[in-house]
Amino acid sequence: MSLTGSLQRTLSNNLSYEDLLPEDQPAYVHSYVYSFGVATIAAFVLLIGTGVVLAAFGPQWWHSSTAGHFFNSLHFWSVQAFFFFMVLHLWTAFFQGAWRDGRGLTWVAGMLAFLASIVTAFTGYISQQNFAAQWIAVQGKDAMNSVGVGAFFNVLNFGQMYGFHIFILPLVVAAMMG
Repeated sequence: MSLTGSLQRTLSNNLSYEDLLPEDQPAYVHSYVYSFGVATIAAFVLLIGTGVVLAAFGPQWWHSSTAGHFFNSLHFWSVQAFFFFMVLHLWTAFFQGAWRDGRGLTWVAGMLAFLASIVTAFTGYISQQNFAAQWIAVQGKDAMNSVGVGAFFNVLNFGQMYGFHIFILPLVVAAMMG
């Protein structure tokens, strides 16, 4: 007995083919607002792909190479698309009342993913190593010190912020989205 055969028999005994592959969708699914979540995931996949390329070649590459500039720009615009579609998705979910009927934790997970995405974007912005990024890092350092977490997060330390940006925070966002 194979695992696949067992799974097929279990599914066919418990679910009809009409339930597994419905021909008609509910009327509310035909709205374009249901594509915002998928667009958010698509932008996130592009974001991770371009981020892997940028991390593989390093900061010097994206500042000095034409291909590096291209991937850096692609990464930047995928961030813009990610936040645009994520905000639209969260607004749509909120105004349609998707948080009702026991689905409140799903809404909370989405909001936590949004907040983790903001922190990820901040660490990415200060990882650009230009004057504007240095200025924002100094302002961020003052903000971190004012709330008492400056001892744990040194936004002026490029290695620490880069490590957070390319490893820890994307895993947190991916886990929250999952």
